[in-house]
Parts: sequence; C-alpha cells; structure tokens
Amino acid sequence: CWARHDQATLPAYPEPEIRTAELSRLALELACWSTPDGSGLSWWDPPPEGPLSAARELLRTLGAVAPDGTVTGRGRDMAGLGLHPRLARALLDGAAEVGARPAAEVVALLDTGSTLTDVEAELRRLSATGDQRWRTEVRRLARLVRGGPDRPDPALVVALAYPERLARRREKGSPVYLMASGTAAELPAGSGLGDVEWLAVAEATRDPGRAHGVIRLAARADAELAARAAPNLLSEVEEVAWSGGDVLARSVRRLGAITLGQRPLPAPDPRLVSAALAEGLRKEGLGLLPWSPEAERLRQRLAFLHEVLGPPWPGVDDGELLGRLDEWLPELGTARRLADLARIDTTAALRRLLPWPEAARLDELAPDRIEVPSGSRIRLDYGSGKPVLPVKLQETFGWLDTPRVAGVAVVLHLLSPAGRPAAVTSDLRSFWRQGYPAVRAELRGRYPKHPWPEDPLTATATRRTTRR
Repeated sequence: CWARHDQATLPAYPEPEIRTAELSRLALELACWSTPDGSGLSWWDPPPEGPLSAARELLRTLGAVAPDGTVTGRGRDMAGLGLHPRLARALLDGAAEVGARPAAEVVALLDTGSTLTDVEAELRRLSATGDQRWRTEVRRLARLVRGGPDRPDPALVVALAYPERLARRREKGSPVYLMASGTAAELPAGSGLGDVEWLAVAEATRDPGRAHGVIRLAARADAELAARAAPNLLSEVEEVAWSGGDVLARSVRRLGAITLGQRPLPAPDPRLVSAALAEGLRKEGLGLLPWSPEAERLRQRLAFLHEVLGPPWPGVDDGELLGRLDEWLPELGTARRLADLARIDTTAALRRLLPWPEAARLDELAPDRIEVPSGSRIRLDYGSGKPVLPVKLQETFGWLDTPRVAGVAVVLHLLSPAGRPAAVTSDLRSFWRQGYPAVRAELRGRYPKHPWPEDPLTATATRRTTRR
C-alpha cells in the first residue's frame, strides 16, 4: 500500500535486477557458455554494455578469461565453486599459496563482512569468540580446494581477491593511500594497522563530500606480495613527455597506477620525443622557438596576405601553426630537448608553408621594403595587420599617389626630422593639400636646417639637410 499522491511518482515497473547488479558472476557463466558478450542468448532484459564490459575486464585481471574473452581452465574451476569470481580466485590460488584452511578463513571473512578495519585482528577475534557461522563456512570452503602446508598470509589472500585495491602510501606519515586502480583512499585513525607502506584493501567506501575514499577493511602487505598477487597489473613502459619545461624520458615500472620505480631513459624513441616537444609547444606556446626579427616579419607578411587574399596563403596565428607542426617544423623529428628548439631557423621553417606557385609573388604582394621618392628603401611594418611605412616627410616630396600592397593602401607615418610622427595618412593627395601647410607652419621653425617648400609636389625629395 502507498499514498495516493505517491502514485504519480512511482515507476511503471520495478527496475530489472540485471541493470543494477554487479555482473562478474554472470560474465563468468557467459564465458563458460562460449558467449562472452551474451550475443548467443535471447534476453528479456539484456545486460547493460558498460557493467558487462567492466565485469569481463575484472575476469581478465583475475585470470578467469583469456584476452579474447574465452574462459580459461582456472575460470572453469572458479565457476565450479559457486562463489563470486573474486572470492573463487582468492580461495583457489590462496589455497595453493598459504594452505586450504588459512585461505578459507580469509575468504569466509570477506564474504560475511567485518566490524574491524584490520583483517588479522578480525580473524583473531572470530577465532577467539568461536563464531559458529564463520567456522561452518570455513570448513565448507576448505573442503572445496586442495592446498599445501598451512602458511597463513591474510594479506596475500585479500590481494588475490582484490588485486586492483593493492595500495601504497602516498608519502611517509600520510594516512592517504593510492590504490592500483588509481583511486585514493584514507586509513581512518585507530584502525590498528599502524604506519605501513603497503596495504591489501578488501573494502573501501566513498562518502559524499570527502576528498578520498575510506578504507574499511585491509591487511598489511609489501611490494613483493603485491607483485605476486597481481602480476597482470605489472608493467614497465617507456614514458616520454613534456614535464617541468623540458622533455622527460624515463622507464617506469608500475603496478596499475602505483609507481614502483623509475630510471632515466638514455635513448628514447625519437617519435615519442617529437610528440613530447609538440606537446610542450602546445602547452607553453610558440615562444619556445627562436623568433628572429626576420622570422617575425615574414610571419606578419604572411598573416597580412592571408587576411587580405585568403587561401592559398596560409594562416600563421598560433592555432594554425600548432595544428600544422608536421608540415612546417620537421626539425621536431630530430630534436631531443628544449635546447634543440633554440637552434631552429624559424624563417626557413615558415617558408615551408608558402604556397606554390604563388610564393614567387610574395615580395610583389607583400614586399619587405618599399622605395620612396628620395631613393631610400624603407621597411614596411605589418605588425598591426595593415602595411605601415614610417618615412621622413622630406623623403616623400613629389609623391602624389599613396602606394598600395596587395591592393591595400599603405598607412604612411610621416616623420619629423627628429623621427617623431608629424602626420599619419593613407591619402597623400589629401595630405599635401590640407595637412601639409599646418605641419610646415609648426615644424619649419623648429627644424630650419631641413627643407620645407611651399609646394611639396614640385620639390625634390631628399634625406639630407638643406646645407648638404
């Protein structure tokens, strides 16, 4: 029975258990039936792909299935025990390592739960109190397997059941541990486990609002035990990455997410180094490269042509260049460290982006310098996105038409004899008619050694003083 006003909020049908349950036991049964993904069966409610994939991955970690998903001999033995695959693996492999009864004692504890954090302390409590339910389960489990001499090692049995929960303390004195799965968990105060570096964690929970999980049940372990219990999680890989402002190359030995050791890599794969340098450029910017004034000018000229004419003239902003590193910066393939980037000729590198045959017109469409009436060849400035020509006013006498590049009028910064802007114009005809008389009146008394003709259009352009 329920209240009438609750009726509208109730689901039409209960959620099928297969959509909410942990599926590793089902996944093991499917593997034994030769249909690991369940595609050979007709389902009323098919298992969800995510949880089923996670369950199959767990079975691979436990050695119950091969990489292709087919069941292994150990997997068939595990399925025959009628236990959760984790506990079945711990009982089978644990019996071979520590004896049938010691393995059964830990598995029975893991199956029934615990009131203490320390597995060993909980086993002592159960033995001392004569817990009948636990003892009965221990006897039943011990009869299912064969084992050698008894060599109790609770941590090993826990780790066999939960290899991805093997955990190493993050730093000395810290209660926070990093598990092989990559999850951080904290050992609560008063756990009785002391200041140990390694733990085999059986249970950890994550409470809302906490930065880390909380370890609820664990046993003291060590690095050797971790390697024995979780060989499938051991790996040794070459890592080449951008770190700390340079390429870091090292060989790293790991147990899952836990770093066991590392050493410098003297001869890393050039492809990995190239990728690391590219990563550095993307993270820290193209300022890592040596941009000479010539390279900066070429980049500005290309940016101007791309803005005015568009393709095939390439975009050369940071995003465009970082996205085309392979095209214009093949030196990354031979560089080994940050210092090698400083030796790259970025001018030559940028020229690799020039489109052909249009590249032959670069100096025509966006010239580096332009000749003025005095005969001087003065450099254009494209830094503002428009062509700017800073030139002394006296060198432009007789210049009637404003120069144009790629169809765009040049912005003339007409300078006083002292090199300061006297006028800015992109319309020389208008300037000579309207602006020059005011400039002449203001400056000819200040700079009497320089020519200030009344009619600048008929005067001779010069870069010299009147006396000279």
